[in-house]
Amino acid sequence: MIDKLEFFIALAKHQHFGRAADACGITQPTLSSAIRQLEDQLGVVLVQRGSRFKGLTQEGQRVLEWSRRIVDDTRSMREEMRTARNGLSGHVRIATIPTASAMLHELTAPFIKKHPKVTLSVTACTSIEVLAKLENFDIDIGITYLNDEPLTGRTVSLPLYAERFQLIVKADSKYSDRDSITWAELGDIPLCLLTPDMQNRRIVNKHLEDAGVNIKPALESNSMLVLFSHIMNGEWASIIPVNIADLMGFGENIRAIPIKNPDAKHIVGVVAAKREPNTPNVSALLQEAHVLAKKNLIV
Repeated sequence: MIDKLEFFIALAKHQHFGRAADACGITQPTLSSAIRQLEDQLGVVLVQRGSRFKGLTQEGQRVLEWSRRIVDDTRSMREEMRTARNGLSGHVRIATIPTASAMLHELTAPFIKKHPKVTLSVTACTSIEVLAKLENFDIDIGITYLNDEPLTGRTVSLPLYAERFQLIVKADSKYSDRDSITWAELGDIPLCLLTPDMQNRRIVNKHLEDAGVNIKPALESNSMLVLFSHIMNGEWASIIPVNIADLMGFGENIRAIPIKNPDAKHIVGVVAAKREPNTPNVSALLQEAHVLAKKNLIV
């Protein structure tokens, strides 16, 4: 039964019988047969069929929700039994907002040191995608904004650090001699910023709007590396979280100027599916997150 549910989840994800079969490592006829058998067992039609996949039926959508829970619970049970035999092992999937990537090693490095048999994979995505992946059981842990994105009652969260902002400019550019700058003064600087789908950008936009500043960035990107390269090699400035600016270790030709009035702070933390019990790996990672939060004086 579990394998059929996994095949059904893959079909819903890929929305194509051939691609879903490839993802599962089986043939398309095997996948189609398994879905038919699942429909027969449940007594409902799950998939709208034609010459190709046309989507799930209403019953199929409900079965998909149950399938994700059942498959995830089965995976958790196997992980817990494996841990009982051999200690922590297996794999943890993490999704993080790009601006948190600079601090992620503070969480993952001590975790791996304590649990060397566990492997990690990290995907960078938007805050909305982090929550969607968590909701769909595509990840085990998310790193995102806690106060600026609506969290559901099906998640637990733990704050890690407070994100603050700096203006990053070349040493010989406007305002580079300042010890601080206000949000209201940023309207006449050529800026390169993250793309509007990023929560960090929406937060920055809100602070600028509150200060009466209407900006049109000269360049937008979803890559922090692209922004940094344009700051260092062009005539642009950017608004960057303090932790990322510190990680880059800019030389004397780049200035990082705190942005005041307000000195905005936004809490970034860990989110996980609300379940009892959590998998041993997730529980151990949440414990490590709590240690980091205490170090950063967040809890």
